[in-house]
Amino acid sequence: MGDPKEAGAEAPPAGATAPGGLSLLSQGEAEEPAQGSALFLGGSEVKSRAVVKYSSAPPRAAFARLEEKTDLKLPPANWLRESARLGPAGTTILGNSKKSKPFSSFGMAYDFIDSVGNDVDVVSDSENIKKLLKIPYSKSHVSMAVHRVGRTLLLDELDIQELFMRSSQTGDWTWLKEFYQRLIDQKWQRKKKSKEHWYQKAILSKFLYYSINGDGAAQPVPSAAEQQESSSSDQTSDSGGASWPAPFEMPASVSEDPSASSQGLKNDFVRNILWTFEDIHMLVGSNMPIFGGGRYPAVSLRLRDNNKPINVLTGIDYWLDNLICNVPELVMCFHVNGIVQKYEMIKTEEIPNLENSNFSTKVIKDIAQNILSFLKSNCTKEGHTYWLFKASGSDIVKLYDLTTLCEETEDKYQNPFTMPVAILLYKVACNMMMKKNQNKKHYGTIRTLLLNCVKLLDKSRHPQIIASANYMLSELFQLDEPKKEESSESPLNENSDESYSEEEEEMADSDENGSYCPHSDPPDDNKAVAIIKSVGELSVPEKYKSIHQIRPSCAFPVCHDTEERCRLVLSYVLEGLKSVDSSIKKESDLPAADPNTPIPLKYEDESSRGGPEGLEKQMALFLDKMGSLQKGNYSSQSGMIPGSWQHKMKLQLILKSSKAYYVLSDAAMSLQKYGRALRYIKLALQSHDTYCCLCTNMLSEVLLFLSQYLTLCGDIQLMLAQNASNRAAHLEEFNYQTKEDQEILHSLHRESSCQGFAWATDLSTDLESQLSVSCKCYEAANEILQFSDLKSQNPEHYVQVLKRMGNIRNEIGVFYMNQAAALQGERVVSKSVSTAEQQLWKKSFSCFEKGIHNFESIDDATNAALLLCNTGRLMRICAQAHCGAGDEFKREFSPEEGLYYNKAADYYLRALRSLGARDRHPAVWDSVSWELSTTYFTAATLQQDHAPLSRKAQEQIEKEVSEAMMKSLKYCDVDSVSARQPLCQYRAATIHHRLASMYHSCLRNQVGDEHLRKQHRVLADLHYSKAVALFQLLKDTPCELLRVQLERVAFAEFQMSSQNSNVGKLKTLSGALDVMVRTRHAFQLIRKELGEERGQPAGADTPPAAESAPGLNREEVLKLLGIFESRLSFLLLQSIKLLSPAKKKASNNIEEDVALKTNKQIYSQLLRATANRNTSLPERVDVLIRLLDQLARGSAAP
Repeated sequence: MGDPKEAGAEAPPAGATAPGGLSLLSQGEAEEPAQGSALFLGGSEVKSRAVVKYSSAPPRAAFARLEEKTDLKLPPANWLRESARLGPAGTTILGNSKKSKPFSSFGMAYDFIDSVGNDVDVVSDSENIKKLLKIPYSKSHVSMAVHRVGRTLLLDELDIQELFMRSSQTGDWTWLKEFYQRLIDQKWQRKKKSKEHWYQKAILSKFLYYSINGDGAAQPVPSAAEQQESSSSDQTSDSGGASWPAPFEMPASVSEDPSASSQGLKNDFVRNILWTFEDIHMLVGSNMPIFGGGRYPAVSLRLRDNNKPINVLTGIDYWLDNLICNVPELVMCFHVNGIVQKYEMIKTEEIPNLENSNFSTKVIKDIAQNILSFLKSNCTKEGHTYWLFKASGSDIVKLYDLTTLCEETEDKYQNPFTMPVAILLYKVACNMMMKKNQNKKHYGTIRTLLLNCVKLLDKSRHPQIIASANYMLSELFQLDEPKKEESSESPLNENSDESYSEEEEEMADSDENGSYCPHSDPPDDNKAVAIIKSVGELSVPEKYKSIHQIRPSCAFPVCHDTEERCRLVLSYVLEGLKSVDSSIKKESDLPAADPNTPIPLKYEDESSRGGPEGLEKQMALFLDKMGSLQKGNYSSQSGMIPGSWQHKMKLQLILKSSKAYYVLSDAAMSLQKYGRALRYIKLALQSHDTYCCLCTNMLSEVLLFLSQYLTLCGDIQLMLAQNASNRAAHLEEFNYQTKEDQEILHSLHRESSCQGFAWATDLSTDLESQLSVSCKCYEAANEILQFSDLKSQNPEHYVQVLKRMGNIRNEIGVFYMNQAAALQGERVVSKSVSTAEQQLWKKSFSCFEKGIHNFESIDDATNAALLLCNTGRLMRICAQAHCGAGDEFKREFSPEEGLYYNKAADYYLRALRSLGARDRHPAVWDSVSWELSTTYFTAATLQQDHAPLSRKAQEQIEKEVSEAMMKSLKYCDVDSVSARQPLCQYRAATIHHRLASMYHSCLRNQVGDEHLRKQHRVLADLHYSKAVALFQLLKDTPCELLRVQLERVAFAEFQMSSQNSNVGKLKTLSGALDVMVRTRHAFQLIRKELGEERGQPAGADTPPAAESAPGLNREEVLKLLGIFESRLSFLLLQSIKLLSPAKKKASNNIEEDVALKTNKQIYSQLLRATANRNTSLPERVDVLIRLLDQLARGSAAP
């Protein structure tokens, strides 16, 4: 004998295996080039490649040539005994005579789940493949069960005689027996196998044992009766007892123990081969014995009766066997009546050309392609059992849908294929789900596989698979990823021919079937899905392929919005929960309520839990609970056993439901449907609360989810607080609940009370309560991040939580601050600050301080600056509160006011330091600077208007006012172009005006120090000039400009009163008149606004000036006009006096003469104008503008 390793045509087994054990080849071994070959047969190429995926055969044994005249009727010494070279008795010796089991393809599919649904077209026993390819040549009947999984077809022999024998004993399949007798064979009766059949079977068995043994030793020949009994019992044990197993029972764990899942559906072929025949990929099981060694590394051994020539069917049989097993040669032993005559060696490619068995390999290829196209086009429904049937002697092949026929009966679970198909669909879907790098493009297929799996199963019998399938269906929808825009490149929208949905089953009408079954169908064929009218059609090249059109599969459903996607997920979650709950206990078996545990009621007093104190207590309870979770405390009301499949599955389903509700809440939040958002986040938190009760080991990922849920809940409560006007609509949305939500909640209540987060999810009508709840939600979210290393693992979420905490504390601080301001507004002026106000200040200040700390801890300088700015505002409100105490007419600027204004300024300065520079955030910088400027200005104004003379000297007060005004001026940006620029210019002008007035007043009241007087005089003149310049830039402040100019004139008059020489007086007087001339701009602005007032439509009632010109006060204009006329008259009179000849020495000064003349004329006109009491205000303004023009021309004349 030669070395078995020389057999290169078949892959050797990966290693020695125990009897019946499974030995899988490594990928490298399975893919070696030696595994495949292309054979050139009959002058034309037929592509065939075989890769052994699994083999349980022992090392190949060389065959022994038997001597001539060896009597095969005598049994050899080793007959039916185990041998090291043979393996267990019966493993190889019966070869392809061993009867195929009805579930053999399922056993292979379970072992090679990766190939099912994607890569392989057909999974079947080699005997079934051969039987199909011989249909055009054979008159024998064909009966096969066909199942579709993805693009893979599973073919199994459907032994009608065996079925009906079982039916008569058990009552199963009676509907199929009646159907068969009615439409196909009315006189059905079981056909018994002949004596000749058993004789040939026995002689073949002895021949194979002789070929292994080779010693020619024989044992006494048993009697014919014993032979038949032995052979019959052997056949019965192989094909009868295990052919139709008892009803399929669900394994303890489908996913964890793949071998257990078959429950009798074993892969008991000697070898499994991945055979590629042309473009058809098949996973084939074969038991053909292969011998090898020496000159013949791999041969198949056949026994032939010399009196019976080889026919076409036998030739095709031998050729296909050798192709499938990749055996290059065939050895035939010829005998006559059991006496060996001779041996003949034939190469595989020569088999189609043998005498009396000529056949075309190309025709075989066409038959294979046509049959596959026929089956794929018509076996379209996954989970359905199809029956391919050809009666003996008939040319017609019919395809029936047994599932549809079975559903018409009383018990749709009578089909024994239902459970194996469902398990296979489930396992293929599981396998696809685990391939995370490529599973998205298969989502449509996975969904269809799982939906069909669930449809096939009885919910009461198989809750675990149904729950698991529904969970996987929910997992297909990625809730934690944003929905991408639909595009042609999206893998979820791709169509393939891998699976078909229930929605598309209706597409298979008569058009497709008509290509196989003409419209003139006989009436008894209306139950057939499709018909091949003549087996001869299968030999026509591409007869069916040309019309074969694979319909698009169930593309993954395109959800148009987030709510639709989440609702689909929740529907699957609910079905899964129902399956789990039904397998634990019925509702009536739930444990009774503990009499010592109070039941939380809906009408609990809101004051006991809605206020801040109640919230604090509930937060403490919540944190205690979170701490206990870290220790792994477990509590379930339904009595689920930790670690059971129900426990694991319910945990996953509940977590999925909480995620779905969270996404729904987030979507509702973005749509500003805050009541709906609160309802969804409440359900999410109730789901999570139940999860916490059931979980024995809390994962950090789940804690992170809880932190995110509470963060969103805080957002919702804040938005509800800010949208109080629409509270009725929000309340209606919050109270609405779908039936699906109610059923999920009912399942949750089986495990816990779901009240763990009730404090966070109630819709309150009180603004303070809502803000407090929002704050507590953020605080709880932050606390959760502190429990483990979540803070460092999720820095982005941590930053967002702290930002929200800072923001809500700002909101609460502003709320309390506004309440304090309202109380202050209601307080009687003379009354002192109330305790309630002070409490509100403290609460507001505490919130601002905490918020500032939150923002500073994450280096958010901008928001920290805004909170510092609000704290400054609070200090100003405190100052204003103290300002209101006391008599308005006798009051002085109090120390408390000064203290709070200084604190306010300090906070504003901190805000500016926090920002660093204006470039960082110009808008915030400008806002803070303006508030700081306002603080200094207000304090200085109050101190100036209500000088604390009882506590401070006048000079000190003036110094402090001056310093505060200059600081205000420093932070008042008049140069930057912005919406606030006119305000800044007005503020700066007002500051200069006030400072000028103050120095003017000091100059009037001061006696003595001439140096100080001169300094005040210079400062007053400087600030008046700056005030005028700034007021002239503004278009709506003519009165202010006029008032400043009049004060400047008064300042000049005061200076003139202290002068002794006429020359000095005349010079000062000239300067005062020049100031008067410059007021012309202010009068022009007043005239323009008055002109707009006069330009009202005819007949319209003339509105008050305050309404027609918002910036113009008529009374103030009249007052200022009167003062201006009197001062101009006075200045002109003094000028005339000083310029008259009596008051000066004789001189020939022409300029003075012209000025004197002009002043006299103007003075005369002014007196006449002021004497006329009936002159209107616009006319008076016109007169003054004309007089000022004359005065300007006169002073400019040479």
